Amino acid sequence: MDVRRRPSRPANMPGLKTEDAPPLPSTKASDALPHPMYFTSTVFFTLFFSVVYYLLGRWREKIRTSTPLHLITPAETAAIAALVASFIYLVSFFGIDFVQSLILRPAIDSWSDEEEEDSLVRKEDSRGLPCGQTLDCPPVPVYPLTAKPKIADIPAEPVSPGEKDENIISSVVAGTIPSYSLESKLGDCKRAAAIRRESLQRVTGKSLQGLPLEGFDYESILGQCCEMPIGYVQIPVGIAGPLLLNGREFSVPMATTEGCLVASTNRGCKAILVSGGATSVLLRDGMTRAPVVRFGSAKRAAELKMFLESPKSFDELAAVFNRSSRFARLQSIKCAIAGRNLYMRFTCSTGDAMGMNMVSKGVQNVLDFLQTDFPDMDIIGISGNFCSDKKPAAVNWIEGRGKSVVCEAVIKSDVVKNVLKTSVEALVELNMLKNLTGSAMAGALGGFNAHASNIVSAIYIATGQDPAQNVESSHCITMMEAVNGGQDLHVSVTMPSIEVGTVGGGTQLASQSACLNLLGVKGASRDSPGSNSAQLASIVAGSVLAGELSLMSALAAGQLVKSLQQIEQGCLQGCCLMNKKEEERIVCHPLKGTSAQVMVLGNLARNGLVYPIVTDT
Repeated sequence: MDVRRRPSRPANMPGLKTEDAPPLPSTKASDALPHPMYFTSTVFFTLFFSVVYYLLGRWREKIRTSTPLHLITPAETAAIAALVASFIYLVSFFGIDFVQSLILRPAIDSWSDEEEEDSLVRKEDSRGLPCGQTLDCPPVPVYPLTAKPKIADIPAEPVSPGEKDENIISSVVAGTIPSYSLESKLGDCKRAAAIRRESLQRVTGKSLQGLPLEGFDYESILGQCCEMPIGYVQIPVGIAGPLLLNGREFSVPMATTEGCLVASTNRGCKAILVSGGATSVLLRDGMTRAPVVRFGSAKRAAELKMFLESPKSFDELAAVFNRSSRFARLQSIKCAIAGRNLYMRFTCSTGDAMGMNMVSKGVQNVLDFLQTDFPDMDIIGISGNFCSDKKPAAVNWIEGRGKSVVCEAVIKSDVVKNVLKTSVEALVELNMLKNLTGSAMAGALGGFNAHASNIVSAIYIATGQDPAQNVESSHCITMMEAVNGGQDLHVSVTMPSIEVGTVGGGTQLASQSACLNLLGVKGASRDSPGSNSAQLASIVAGSVLAGELSLMSALAAGQLVKSLQQIEQGCLQGCCLMNKKEEERIVCHPLKGTSAQVMVLGNLARNGLVYPIVTDT
């Protein structure tokens, strides 16, 4: 322990004990100044930042005009002198107290009485609270070992945590303590969530029983994933696979509450596996952000459009944009004009991150750079919906956003017959009339598929992606055609807007991180930046391919309607579930359908996993 020594007793206060002596007045560095410190500090702070801004602007102008930097004007000379003077003052302002306390502090007298020093040490060590708290708390009294303290001398017990929480809950309910500030005030995220939860129950009069609180790391979401938590929602995670994709097998985690979705995808994975696997190709990889700016005239907006889309300007703009991150690399800028408003769609690579924040920072750098040459440009918003994020949009369907992936497989005729329980001709016809013609009749935008969003959402939740980006990430067109003389089935999914990342956001949470680790794409790739997120996008497309194949087969075989008709009658006379081998079947005994059985069998029937056997008995 560091023993703090006191100055000797003042000469004009005889008889006063050393520990009772009043502290000597502290001398501050600012006492030597004849004028107020705040006035001087304000002047020099303002002067420092003003001349820095002026000199940087002049430096930038010289670079633009190719003027030698060593040619200095009288105004620049004065600015440099002011910069040096203000810098010296700021260094002295922040450092003088430190220097005075450590280097220039006056010598102090040592204790003349060793017993008083020992008493001080014992007094300091007897404090029952951490060092930071003892500054505002009186020391705990020390009692002789041979004597028992009197009850009146013992300080009152501190307030129990439960009583403290009750006081805080009452304050939150009364509105004197904002609910959102509990984490910062308490320093305990779990305790803050518990207090907020109880306060909410009292204010609303509704019980939150069933919403779990224990077993979650609330500090991991502080300031980045969720605000004002009161618990967490349990979503079961199932495994589909193995999915044989590009020569590798993947066990795909899917977080969902829809019955038989995982089982149906798993059946599609089996059909792909026994047929030799699927192949995926990454077509494009670029996240977008599109700010909107306004000018006084459409002509002026067109001038900026031509400047941005000119090949001569791209290198300069890319250098400004790429300063935002070592992974951000500007790929293209495409503009659209609406009157005197200009929409600029920036596309850039973002490594293994999904990249929304990265591209936004780069766009802001470019806007600040353009403001010099286009001072009449009025920035309306960093996003003008020409991006387009979390909304179905033709620009994403045509140009792509995030990862654009195509995945294909050739399913053997015997697999179509024995595993999928249908025929190649039936699948091709159904796909044309349902996914293509039917979607066109409905005016679908990117929805030329059976249920791609089912698989995308389940994988997104399991791996910590933004679930709202399922909107454009589920853009998919499913194609099926007969090949090899009409014997085999060629099936493919083309998905132009898969927006995924393996770092940042919810990917760092324990559960989601474990799912990414299962797929072998956890974190950022050190050898090839961006390869982990690209691999995850390919896995998403491959899983969608499996899900499309299974559901379309169930529909083509008519299994959905037949199963539902029998279940609605409340009697299941028999069912068979396909095992690993076609000839192995599990036959259920005839039974009356209860509500739970009807629900389970209905989900199985929708995904083609239950095949009713109609008997005469």
